Amino acid sequence: MKKQTKKYAFILLIIFANGYAQTKKHLDVNKPIEDRISLLMKEMTLEEKVGQMNQYNGSWDVTGPKPESGTNEEKYNNIKKGWVGSMLTVRGVKEVRAVQKIAVEETRLGIPLIFGFDVIHGYKTISPIPLAEAASWDLDAIKNSARIAAVEASASGLNWTFAPNVDISNDARWGRVMEGAGEDPYLGSKIATARVKGFQGENFDNTSIIACAKHFAAYGFVEAGREYNSVDMSNSKLYNTVLPPFKAAVDAGIRTFMNSFNTLNGVPATGNSFLQRDILKGAWGFKGFVVSDWASIGEMITHGYAADGADAAKKAAIAGSDMDMESNVYVTELVKLVKNGVVKESVVDDAVRRILRVKFELGLFDNPYKYCDEAREISDIGNKANNDGVLDMAKKSIVLLKNDKNLLPLKKEGIKIALIGALAKDKNSPLGSWRIAADDNTAVSVLEGMQQYKNNILVYEKGTDVATNKQLFVDEVKINTTDFSGFEAAKKAAKNAEVVVMVLGEIGYQSGEARSRTELGLPGNQQQLLEEVYKVNPNIVLVLNNGRPLALPWAAANIPAIVEAWQLGTQSGNAIAQVLYGDYNPSGKLTMSFPRNVGQCPIYYNLYNTGRPTDKDQNVFWSHYSDVEKTPLYPFGYGLSYTSFAYKNLKIAKPSFQKNEKIEVSVDVTNTGNFDGKEVVQLYINDVAASIVRPVKELKGFELVTLKKGETKTIKFTITDAELGFYDNEGKFLIESGVFNVMVGWNSNEGLTGKFELK
Repeated sequence: MKKQTKKYAFILLIIFANGYAQTKKHLDVNKPIEDRISLLMKEMTLEEKVGQMNQYNGSWDVTGPKPESGTNEEKYNNIKKGWVGSMLTVRGVKEVRAVQKIAVEETRLGIPLIFGFDVIHGYKTISPIPLAEAASWDLDAIKNSARIAAVEASASGLNWTFAPNVDISNDARWGRVMEGAGEDPYLGSKIATARVKGFQGENFDNTSIIACAKHFAAYGFVEAGREYNSVDMSNSKLYNTVLPPFKAAVDAGIRTFMNSFNTLNGVPATGNSFLQRDILKGAWGFKGFVVSDWASIGEMITHGYAADGADAAKKAAIAGSDMDMESNVYVTELVKLVKNGVVKESVVDDAVRRILRVKFELGLFDNPYKYCDEAREISDIGNKANNDGVLDMAKKSIVLLKNDKNLLPLKKEGIKIALIGALAKDKNSPLGSWRIAADDNTAVSVLEGMQQYKNNILVYEKGTDVATNKQLFVDEVKINTTDFSGFEAAKKAAKNAEVVVMVLGEIGYQSGEARSRTELGLPGNQQQLLEEVYKVNPNIVLVLNNGRPLALPWAAANIPAIVEAWQLGTQSGNAIAQVLYGDYNPSGKLTMSFPRNVGQCPIYYNLYNTGRPTDKDQNVFWSHYSDVEKTPLYPFGYGLSYTSFAYKNLKIAKPSFQKNEKIEVSVDVTNTGNFDGKEVVQLYINDVAASIVRPVKELKGFELVTLKKGETKTIKFTITDAELGFYDNEGKFLIESGVFNVMVGWNSNEGLTGKFELK
């Protein structure tokens, strides 16, 4: 009898093993990925397919005991059933391994999870905010910054970031301008490419993470700059300004997109098939997957576009939103919708295939614990190389806005300096608002950076607090407008100093998501402090710490030196001190125009001409303001250096060209000052007459060139059909004959000009 039992047991074992082998054919590394996906999907139930479209936030101690009740218990149980495709905010090798183990070893099919996190401009070691990085115009440095972030995040078990934000925006009221590259689609496209390649690397080894282009689409044009607001724009603006950086991200090989909170043409982006099906997955051939923004599928009910959760799930899935971030409507509604014939199973299959494809490309099926290396978690996070990298990025991001009488760089010995402003001692605000993995108060402050220079006398006074509360998750940041108690001490320090360095601006949580502003001056009573100090000592260097363009007309008119230092991350104070003392010659250029006042917003360089652009008739009837100039305070592309540059000999190879012919443009640039330095040489074109009105100027090339003092270099640009063309209102790319103006210069307002004809 025992022999019979053993025999039957052996037979059952063979049958089970054969069945197991059948269900595990997708693990054969010799098969093409598409075949492996198909094999796996044949084994999946409808519930397991829909589960792949479900992303949960890991809001409980995932390494602790099983949750006993409520939402977390449901999430835990769904992971065990294989009804979850991705986890959000679960980080740390121990935590990731614990959750991945459930998905891989305790579910029927063992499909691994993707672990996502907001790695926006650094993980533990924080780089400058993206708007600051863009001001460097240094694509290699920007790519390296993303690489540092990827290395640290992946060492903590993560394999997906919700970055880069490639939203073009020209409205400084919108807090999320700090996440993007500014107002220009050409530069934005180049930076999108650099950041995607930095995050994703070359071959998805265990130091690379998936990038996610967001927010698709037009989120940067929310009305009145108010977060989560509606968007209403022309097709011309959509195709020519909004979409190019997203297309560049696709061309760079990005694997995921995130849709946006706003409506477009009256339809929430999350349920917008025109964006997701027609353009992204259709015309562009995108093979990755689309994730919703936080709960944005459910928010379509609040928009008034969906009647309830089931209707929202239906509309989002059909429109092409592949994964539901924290709305929980796919996992609760989509199976019923398919079984009732409301949503075709092919819609689900398309989404699941896209999600599985990314998991296979990451290598998670071959090694689910690929990102769970405890040794890397120690060696690759916060090390010297990473800090050196973000310091380099921070220095390159600083923009010198004004330097009358060469007040900068500061002398390194023999002078007394008064350092004033709460932000000068702040070790948290330089980290910005998207720094959720960083430890509090880990930035190098300006005070600490300047203290490294020992041969001057440095006296610090706070002067005034910017805000009375400095937390992220509060109703609003409360700004200090009533406490003037530190003014007298600050004025006394300034009066007794040769040079005053004032660090003013925004705290870290005054820009970012949900941080829209209707006043763009210095918050609180900082402007009053600046003016009071100026009365006793006008020899002021104003250092700005901020996440958006500010309106500073008084400072621009009165303060001799102004340094735009943004929120520069972990090494902020060291970077600022090295620039102030001349150990690094600033080379940054603005990528968003600075308004004279908030009433000019939105303001941008690549605007369209009106029928009455100038004061031709010397009367009131032309396009202008009656109370302020219509030009920006500081334009796109603007930035000074401690040296000076001269532009000469703009040459266009010949006066006319045929389509498909390369147009060669050159200019001589000479360093005429007393310091070695870098200059961003910028090329702009203007299509004089076209079937759709074109901007007065469009950036179509730039070169970051290093010149020793006295050195001259000839900078060459090649203009092709790609730079000359534009999209019509149906999204068709056109290259039209006619006259084109060319400007090569040092910002969007100034340069040498020429023209050519395209026949």
